[in-house]
Amino acid sequence: MSSIRVAIVGVGNCAASLVQGVHFYADADPQGKVPGLMHVQFGPYHVKDIEFVAAFDVDAKKVGFDLSEAIVSSENNTIKIA
Repeated sequence: MSSIRVAIVGVGNCAASLVQGVHFYADADPQGKVPGLMHVQFGPYHVKDIEFVAAFDVDAKKVGFDLSEAIVSSENNTIKIA
């Protein structure tokens, strides 16, 4: 099965939470209850099937950096979970 390919426009706090959540819950039990998620598995797709393939932002402190670095730079103040 193929992954769900996601592009992010605006690497702010919401994007940071989404990226961290996908990595944090990648090994979650599909039958288990997970705080913050309605479903670990949706149809044939699991959280770990989400793949970030592009990210766009206008902040010079984020442009040209890996997504893992961009989500924790500049004005982003999301709590780090992953």
